[in-house]
Amino acid sequence: MAVTLPLSSDPGALNPQADPSSAGQGATAGAAATQATPAFSPLYQQIKALLLQSLEAGEWKSGAAIPSEQELAARFRVSQGTVRKAIDELSIDNLLVRRQGKGTFVATHAERQVQYRFLKLVPDHGDANRDGPAQRQIVECKRARASAEVARGLGLRAGDAVMQIRRVLSFGACPTILEDIWLPGIPFKGLTAERLRDDDGPMYALFEREFGVRMVRAEEKIRAVLPDGMQMDLLAVTSSTPLLSVERIAYTYNDAPMEMRQCLYLTSTHYYRNELY
Repeated sequence: MAVTLPLSSDPGALNPQADPSSAGQGATAGAAATQATPAFSPLYQQIKALLLQSLEAGEWKSGAAIPSEQELAARFRVSQGTVRKAIDELSIDNLLVRRQGKGTFVATHAERQVQYRFLKLVPDHGDANRDGPAQRQIVECKRARASAEVARGLGLRAGDAVMQIRRVLSFGACPTILEDIWLPGIPFKGLTAERLRDDDGPMYALFEREFGVRMVRAEEKIRAVLPDGMQMDLLAVTSSTPLLSVERIAYTYNDAPMEMRQCLYLTSTHYYRNELY
C-alpha cells in the first residue's frame, strides 16, 4: 500500500509562521522558534529515507525487485531523476543492487559480490577465492543471558536473553578464525546449532532468509592479542602465537545493533585487508 508523506523541496515550507498575537513576547520567543525548526533535507534524501522505511518494514524482501523508478516517482510525486539519485545512494551503501536490463533489487548476503563484504581476511598469495569457502565447525549454539558488556553492545539490559554461538573457520584444513557471536534472543528465537550446521551459505544470508534480519553495516575494533587456553586448543596454536582480535557490532536498518562478534584471526598465511575511500 502506497503511503504519501509530506515532502518539500522548499526550505521555507519547513519554517512555521509566528502567531501575530505573540509579537509582544520579543526576540526570545523568535529565537526559540528558530531553534525548533527542523533542518532542511534535500528531496532525494527524503526519498532515500522513505525507501529505507519500506526496506525496514519488509515491503521488499532480500533479493526481490523493487518498483521501477517510474513507479516510485509516481508514488512519491517526484521526478525520476530524484528517485534515481536516492537509489544510487542506496546502491553505494550496498542496500540495493542494479542489474542491467532487469531492474533494481534488494541486496542479499547470498549474492557473491555481497556475501564476503564483512570478511576481510584474504590469503597472502593468490586471490581471495583461492581457498574456496571456509570449512565451518559449530562448537556451540546456546541460549544465554547477556553480560553487561554484551548488553551494552546490543542495546539490551544485562540478563536479557541472547543466542551465543562459537564457531571455527578453517581454510585448507587449517583452523584460521575463531568467532564468538551474540545475538538478541527475541529476533533469533529458534536458532539452533543444527540449523547452522545444515546451512552451507553465509551466516548473514541465513539470518536474512530464516529470521528476516539484514545486516547493513558494521563497526570494528582491531588489536593484537595472545590466545588463552581454550583459544589455543581450537586454533591449534601455542601461547606465544600472535592473533588479530576483531570486535564487531553489526547493525540492521536504522542503526539497530543485531550482532556482537569477537573474532580471533590467525595471520600466518592470511592478512586483513580493508579498502578505504
